[in-house]
Amino acid sequence: MKTDVQLQQDVMAELEWEPAVHASQIVVEVKNGAVTLAGDVGSYLEKLNAERAAQRVTGVKALAVALKVKLPEYGRRKDADIAESARNILGWTSSLPPNAVKVAVQGGWMTLTGDVEWQFQRQDAADSVRYLLGVTGITNQIAIRPSLSATVVKSDIEAALSRRAVADAKTIAVEVKGTDVTLTGTVHSWAERDLATRSAWGTAGVGKVIDKLTLIF
Repeated sequence: MKTDVQLQQDVMAELEWEPAVHASQIVVEVKNGAVTLAGDVGSYLEKLNAERAAQRVTGVKALAVALKVKLPEYGRRKDADIAESARNILGWTSSLPPNAVKVAVQGGWMTLTGDVEWQFQRQDAADSVRYLLGVTGITNQIAIRPSLSATVVKSDIEAALSRRAVADAKTIAVEVKGTDVTLTGTVHSWAERDLATRSAWGTAGVGKVIDKLTLIF
């Protein structure tokens, strides 16, 4: 078990190792295994890369991201220009039905709305626009239309976990209420936690995944 000091040093080292992050501008705080990232970054993508770098470190029990995106002068664009670029990209994204996703931008912060059938479509929409110059953040409010019963959703998720040989599959409980899926139980790594949540999202009819899994090292 790492101490908070060791964990802080490891997270800082991982940020230094990540070339897409300016680690010198990021402050790392750790308390009881929970890591907080604070400071300024130059783009929304850099913020995401810093978050992913911290999650790669063994021993991180929870992660709070308090990073602020401060765009350099060359990275600033009008909201209307960002929205127009986003609409064009979404129109070129083959996994999305035509005109399924709507875009609103305020102060560089983009909000996506609309309806799709699958989580991968919802994720594709956000992934396709996050690299745009001038974006400071994304709120993904795209809804997923339910298509299966709670019983079918539950059995599909449990089958996916077993099929993908998740070591902790038997310790993960799946509860379905409407289109919401709650995962509880224990896992032994961020990778297994991510696989469990992606298995849930990969089932038709799932509108929300509530991750209550506990990491045990």
